[in-house]
Amino acid sequence: QVQLVESGGGLVQAGGSLRLSCVVSGRTFSNYAMGWFRQAPGKEREFVAGISWTDIITYTADSVNGRFTISRDNPKNTVYLQMYRLKHEDTAVYYCAIETSPFGSGSAGPKFGSWGQGTQVTVSS
Repeated sequence: QVQLVESGGGLVQAGGSLRLSCVVSGRTFSNYAMGWFRQAPGKEREFVAGISWTDIITYTADSVNGRFTISRDNPKNTVYLQMYRLKHEDTAVYYCAIETSPFGSGSAGPKFGSWGQGTQVTVSS
């Protein structure tokens, strides 16, 4: 059974940076595209960033483009979300997710089948 465990969340001032990590087990990590999502209070969960299984293609939402970067370290079974110039509106619970089928692109869509428990990111204004 696949497991995803996020870490790295916390409280940061606006303009600051954080790096989230997500360790995956129970799956051949290098064969799967990964994604990061977030859910703010009272809002639906939204796609933030994705990375292909090949580690060549990445996607980021318009709201974070130029500030957030997704990357992966296959030997460590880990995907990262580096967040710069954080804004108050980035406050949310952040989840990593793995696509259901191997060899995917990581683009936004209903292709992510397993999720972590989430890590809280709070940006003070």
